Amino acid sequence: MAPSATPIDSSPPSTSSSVDNNLQPFFVLHKASSGKSERKSAKTRRRIDLSPSLQMNAKKLEAKRVEECDDDCYVNLRVEAFEIVWSKIESTIKNVLRDVNTNVFNEIHRWVCQSFNTIMSSRTIAFHEATQAFPIITDASSKQLFTGLVLTKNMEFVDDLLTFEELGLHLRAQGCHVANLSSLDFMAKSGINGCLRSLLRQFLLASLDAVDISILASWYREQGNYGNPVVVIVEDIERCCGSVMSDFILMLSEWVFKIPVILIMGVATTLDAPRNILPSDVLQHLNPCKFTLGTPTERMDAVIEAVLVKPCSGFSVSHKVALFMRNYFARQDGTLTSFIRALKIACVQHFSMEPLSFILGGISSEENEQVLQDGLLLQMVLKHAFDLPSFVRNTTGEHNGEIFTQGLSEMKKLLKHWGIVVLCLYEAGKYDKIRLLDLLCEALDPELHNFRTSDTHTKIEEDPCPFSSNYRCHQQYPVFRKGGFIGRALCKVRDLPTVQLCKLLQRWEELTVDVIKIHEKLKELRPVLKSENDKSSKEDMTNISKRQASRSQLYMEDTKAVYEKATILMECMVRDYMQPIESIPLHEVFCFKNVEKLQSALIGDPRRRIQVDLLESHIILRCRCCSGSGNTLLPTMQDTSIMYNLAQEHGDLINLHDWYQSFKSTVLCPRSKRKQKSKQSPLKKIKNLTEPENLSEAAIQARFCRAVTELQITGLIRMPTKRRPDFVQRVAFGFLVIFQRRLSSRSPHFPFCRS
Repeated sequence: MAPSATPIDSSPPSTSSSVDNNLQPFFVLHKASSGKSERKSAKTRRRIDLSPSLQMNAKKLEAKRVEECDDDCYVNLRVEAFEIVWSKIESTIKNVLRDVNTNVFNEIHRWVCQSFNTIMSSRTIAFHEATQAFPIITDASSKQLFTGLVLTKNMEFVDDLLTFEELGLHLRAQGCHVANLSSLDFMAKSGINGCLRSLLRQFLLASLDAVDISILASWYREQGNYGNPVVVIVEDIERCCGSVMSDFILMLSEWVFKIPVILIMGVATTLDAPRNILPSDVLQHLNPCKFTLGTPTERMDAVIEAVLVKPCSGFSVSHKVALFMRNYFARQDGTLTSFIRALKIACVQHFSMEPLSFILGGISSEENEQVLQDGLLLQMVLKHAFDLPSFVRNTTGEHNGEIFTQGLSEMKKLLKHWGIVVLCLYEAGKYDKIRLLDLLCEALDPELHNFRTSDTHTKIEEDPCPFSSNYRCHQQYPVFRKGGFIGRALCKVRDLPTVQLCKLLQRWEELTVDVIKIHEKLKELRPVLKSENDKSSKEDMTNISKRQASRSQLYMEDTKAVYEKATILMECMVRDYMQPIESIPLHEVFCFKNVEKLQSALIGDPRRRIQVDLLESHIILRCRCCSGSGNTLLPTMQDTSIMYNLAQEHGDLINLHDWYQSFKSTVLCPRSKRKQKSKQSPLKKIKNLTEPENLSEAAIQARFCRAVTELQITGLIRMPTKRRPDFVQRVAFGFLVIFQRRLSSRSPHFPFCRS
């Protein structure tokens, strides 16, 4: 089963001489020719190289090389564009989350100031009292710590990290001394020294060998820090060790008048959580105040509104990708951090797959005209753009740069209108507790858009009276009958009280300022509702009128008409202006649609990904000398990839001797065979000549051992045992069928392959 290595070791001398003769012309400047036959071979080689056919091939190779260089340049442009786009998205998310919690942060700061004033007004202590090593207060009521309990309501603590970091920055900006402590500082093995050491490191900005609370008291009195509150933020009390937390609270309560410490604790589940962690005697030292942050749903909707609905960076996702991200957030992880990570991975995948994605960098920085100023760049852009399915499907006539630029401008306008209508629906859906993420997934569905627009072609600006009853009869869209999220929002408009409907119309006016047609219709509608509301108020004051019943009936009819008009207007907005991005030409430049790639990156099988990458390493590394080899193994390939490709030719047990001999035959593959098969360019020949001609046995064995170790680390093989020291065992399978064709094509070149 294990053949010998004699075919490699005992190669005939003629083969070696032939190889030397083939390589001789490229060493003519470095050493003289050794014989007449070599000079003749060199002249023949030069005469062949000057033939017309090879000159044409050289031109094609040169053009291909230039195209590859251009592709590398465009890759750099896409990388730069990704950095621009994602930095803008990331900064937008941080600003949104900060704005969501601004009101709560301001409320916490006011409470901190009030608590600090209460502490400082109770008693003023002398310097020697503040620095002594024992407490000076014995009254139990004077040992209470002002404690703020911040309810986060998050499923995972990872979403709270940024929240408490922003809270600390907010309080520092107001002049407070702030230290952030995590659950790692309250571990049982570290004891109270762990949290005290972290406090001193953050306040004193230095690490001390000996830790004592009196050092912090001296710092507060001596370093000019007196007069500002000291805030200690414990990010998640439910993850802390209860005994260490109890000792920490008792210590701070003893020193509260020397160090005016105000404690802020993060609570994820319920405000009664401290009772489940701390004993009753410790709870007596806390003077709690409760604060509640925005819910995870509110924060998620705020992020989606700023990043995916409003024109933040130009990057968008398709309907299927949005559905996957919603399900991934709701069913698997449930954290805002995971959603942002999925969004970033989608952005990375889009810029790595779409050649024209670098245009987003200029559009996000409002320099889209400068992006296409380069003539070569514009030519490349147009070449790819005219082949996009959405462009071919929706564009007729001459294709030129002007049409492409107009298409980009039209897309930006349509996306802006789409976002405005989605926000108007969301404002109505808030009264029915509709989440923006659910509404977004439905608004991105191109099939629903086709259903909505298939029944009628009348637009708002073309209809002289969009509020007529005849118009209403033609606007029963399938989505409205199905009762989807858009339909629920439209139904809710009819059920709102008059005051809330007036507020909703006012909010719609603010959102539709840039859409003149809709804005004008809203301006016509809201005064009607106001006048009807005024009539209702006057009628309530004149109950003695004999026409009260008739007026009430008339008012109800007028109010019903206003509700009907508002609903009709919203349906017109949905039909005429809410066009999903996948229905717009050139959407491939802006929209990421490959949900399989995203799913593989987030949930996919990492072991399978490793195997695929090892079997197709030339695609990942983009090696020029190996990319054109197809299924043939070359010595220039990465050693681990060679080893794993050879492992596919064995069963669950691999004989180390056979494996080594196959690896050796690959790395020592005669170059003359490869050169006789194909006509290589001079650049590729020179590259082959720069490789070492002879590898020692020790060097091959070292490379073999390193590759085997790497396969063991990745979990693909199991090392030899005492029972079978000459065999390794394969651990991962599943690719023998996929690469059966590859093995059958490779077997004639490898005499050691198993049949």
